[in-house]
Amino acid sequence: MFDPKKLLDDLLGSKIPGTGSTVRDKAGQATQLAKDNPLAAGALVAVLLGTGAGRQVAGTALKVGGLAAIGGLAYKAYQNYKAGNAPEQATAAPDAEPQLLPPPSDNSFHPSQAPQGETEFALMLIRAMIAAAKADGHIDDDERKKIGDKLSLSGIGSDAEQFLMEELNSPLDLDAIVAAAQTEAQKVELYTASRLAIDPDTRAERGYLDLLAGRLQLPDALVDHIEATVSSVKVPVVEASANPQVNPRW
Repeated sequence: MFDPKKLLDDLLGSKIPGTGSTVRDKAGQATQLAKDNPLAAGALVAVLLGTGAGRQVAGTALKVGGLAAIGGLAYKAYQNYKAGNAPEQATAAPDAEPQLLPPPSDNSFHPSQAPQGETEFALMLIRAMIAAAKADGHIDDDERKKIGDKLSLSGIGSDAEQFLMEELNSPLDLDAIVAAAQTEAQKVELYTASRLAIDPDTRAERGYLDLLAGRLQLPDALVDHIEATVSSVKVPVVEASANPQVNPRW
């Protein structure tokens, strides 16, 4: 059986699949790996989208782990919303790492506070991310084969690979996704994870996120805060260069 928390880390691009290091730490080695394995240069969820590497979560957001990162983002957005602040995009310099701390340990946004347990909660968030990734409905049989081929190269393990393919092949069940959130904090986290999975540049993707927010009964102002908070930690994924100096951020 695979570890849902580890798979969530991989989905958010915190590690190079099959290794113990981040892309930043392995700039030189990542060059060839990125050519041979599309998963190495960006978030694993990009493969689920069937598109390019897209954008990935950057900086300290994933040093705390995927589950805590989602909780930290959701907590930050919620606190700003409750304080009545206006949603703001990141204003730091391009080379600066976004700073993000996990939520307080005694807060409902912290993974340890999940009523269903951290492992089951991580699984719920993964299912939400996959649902968002296939929201535009463009994944046909040929695309599924391509995704399967790429996953087999990723090093995530056969159990995780099988789980992801089964989720991709399953009909979208929004009722189950919404019902999985047992607390108000988890509703915010579920939407946050879904938004992390995609950059809604199609009507179908935007429509799905709007529908999800509505079903979760999230106020528009809170959704705006989540959008701004997620955008502040997502950066474009660039192709690794043979000369690490070309990409000084790595």
